Amino acid sequence: MRSDTPLSTGKQSAGHSGDGAGETERVARAAGTIGLFTLLSRILGFIRDMVVARLFGASAVADAFFVAFRIPNLLRELLAEGSMSAAFVPVFTEKLANGSRREAWELASRVFTLLLVVLVAATCLGILVAPLIVSVIAPGFDGDGRQRELTVLLTRIMFPYLLFIGLSALAMGILNALRAFALPALAPLAFNMGIIGCALWVAPAMEQPALGLALGVLLGGLGQFAIQLPGLMRARMVPRLAWAPGDPDVRRIGRLMLPMLFGLSVTQVNLLVNTLLASFLDEGSVSYLYYGMRLIHFPLGVFGVALATAILPTLSTMAARGDRPAMARGVADALGLVLFVTVPAMAGLIALRGPIVGVLFERGAFDAAATVGTASAVLAYATGLWAFAGVRIVASTFYALKDTATPVRVAALAMAVNILLNLVLMGPLAHTGLALATALAAMLNVGLLLFALGRRLPELDLGAVVPGALRTAAAALAMGAGCAWVAGRPLWDGGGTAVRAGWLVVSVVGFGMLYLLAHRALGGREGGILLAALRRRRRRAGDGGGGIGPPGR
Repeated sequence: MRSDTPLSTGKQSAGHSGDGAGETERVARAAGTIGLFTLLSRILGFIRDMVVARLFGASAVADAFFVAFRIPNLLRELLAEGSMSAAFVPVFTEKLANGSRREAWELASRVFTLLLVVLVAATCLGILVAPLIVSVIAPGFDGDGRQRELTVLLTRIMFPYLLFIGLSALAMGILNALRAFALPALAPLAFNMGIIGCALWVAPAMEQPALGLALGVLLGGLGQFAIQLPGLMRARMVPRLAWAPGDPDVRRIGRLMLPMLFGLSVTQVNLLVNTLLASFLDEGSVSYLYYGMRLIHFPLGVFGVALATAILPTLSTMAARGDRPAMARGVADALGLVLFVTVPAMAGLIALRGPIVGVLFERGAFDAAATVGTASAVLAYATGLWAFAGVRIVASTFYALKDTATPVRVAALAMAVNILLNLVLMGPLAHTGLALATALAAMLNVGLLLFALGRRLPELDLGAVVPGALRTAAAALAMGAGCAWVAGRPLWDGGGTAVRAGWLVVSVVGFGMLYLLAHRALGGREGGILLAALRRRRRRAGDGGGGIGPPGR
């Protein structure tokens, strides 16, 4: 693709001036924009999973689809929400801050061309070696020829998703660096709509409905890239073909990206190991883990990933200016905001796991036994929700500092511990033990990263985060106790899905308000930061402040 519109050669500032509090509000406002659209995407994602659950439940066909889907899902997590943006944004932002928009556009074009070549080659290779991939991911399927054959076919159909998600991730990185967050956050909506559409109208018409879902993944991936093209055109940043693999900046992005792939992938690799080991457990175990992690991804994506995405350009700009005290304040505030949202979400998921899984999934082929199995996975995964989100913030800080070695070393240790815990816990706890091992490994990962960051960024005062964390924990404990009491009432035993869904909404909203009031009464300030950011975004909406386009001078 190419853009023939001339680019401005004037230097642009990729950052914003202002004090720490103002920068925190700007990051919170950007995170709110991303979180809002991510919320819509997650809701569509749940609708997608409800449709899939109704079609297949926790059957052998469902296990085959989720194993095959693990590859595109892994690539989405690593590229769209991980290494591509983490490697590209700091270098691209530096080019915007210290060079010109034309130089930044040329860099984006060179990266696009090299990425296109690599992705096409990787896609062809993946289709060719799909049987080997399935044997590695789910060796337990080797004993069932039909299930293995279906999994290989689904993997081959869905592998070209790698091409679409890679290009989509680059587009997202460009727009995010320009502080244009809306369209990239909307992109997953297209992905979910593609799967839902094919699940409702294509899959039922096919002899093997799972093939229809696989086609939906491809269409959704294409839409995920296409929806961001208008934003690139308005910003005059549509890449052109420009083969220059030896360009110093391109090579620098490559050197940053490879270790980032490993450093950011620890959670996803742990999930991959879970899938491998779950293939040896009872039928449905792979599905229990999939549906359980989907519930964890809701608060994680709506705020954890949103905040990490929003803060990366800010941290990169501060690093380019050498403003380390501002970086330290920004990281501390971001960690406080992450805990403010994820700790109560963790408490709510643990206390209401049974009603939540029942309301969302228990219908059609998804029976009561599947609800119990999925709820136990939610319980284990939820204990590490705060760590899953925190890792993204801390890792982004290292990458803004262009330190890729530390996250890699920490991730390697956490991955080894996860494998060990898997082997120890899967015997007595089955699939629940696999989920718990993932959560514990994430806690270790974020703990070691924070320790290392304290030495890498001495200006960071982690002690300042502790009082806010204690207030958050106390307020979340009160909320969780209320949720647990409601979960034990007979409200969920009678009535249809609509009635139980109504009780669930009332419980979530009511106890969510209780949490906010308790947190405010304890002197917490995170809620005020988010509220101020929301008010400022509403004021800016009237004068076009939230539009797509290049950053101001």
